[in-house]
Amino acid sequence: MYIIVGLGNPGKQYEQTRHNMGFITIDQLAEKHSISVTKLKHKALVGEGYFGTKKVMLVKPQTYMNLSGQSVREIMAYYKEDIEHLMVVYDDIDLEPGALRIRAKGSAGTHNGMRSILYDLQEDGFPRIRLGIGKNPQIPLDKYVLGGFTKEEKPLLEEAVTKAVQALECWVDSGINAAMNAYNTKAEKKKKPAGEDAKKEPVKAEETNEQ
Repeated sequence: MYIIVGLGNPGKQYEQTRHNMGFITIDQLAEKHSISVTKLKHKALVGEGYFGTKKVMLVKPQTYMNLSGQSVREIMAYYKEDIEHLMVVYDDIDLEPGALRIRAKGSAGTHNGMRSILYDLQEDGFPRIRLGIGKNPQIPLDKYVLGGFTKEEKPLLEEAVTKAVQALECWVDSGINAAMNAYNTKAEKKKKPAGEDAKKEPVKAEETNEQ
């Protein structure tokens, strides 16, 4: 079974906020595959279904973000799945809004939900998808991540969630390397004004082991 965990905070007030990109991805995935994520167990809302012939469990921890690891630890201990069959989806302030990064394993970076998971599992060898939300130095970080999407951000983040859903389907069907090769992207940069004669720097190859 493949276990897909989206990180976020429970409660209506957090539903459409930047810090709930993981929950939003799970909701879209559940709708697409007609999976009901309503059963409360292991400190999470969970639902089971299939992508083709492969069984999946969709998970939305209900512990609040900073304690997400408690739920993930219980699920992994109960089902005894290989760590490579766990995928965590979450927001990342260090990526531009709309960017998508997939990694096979690694550190938690600056994300408290991921720090909690690594602490509780004592393991970092599971894949993850990071959805870029950017940051605003003029807004305190807690207010920013718990804030709603701006008009400019909304289409970028919606597109990122759609691609994350496709990447998750690819991961279940074809493995992590196929998902990384197909879906590791950067957010599109704004086009320069017409007629601007700026030098273009060579594009560097994307690395899949980005911190």
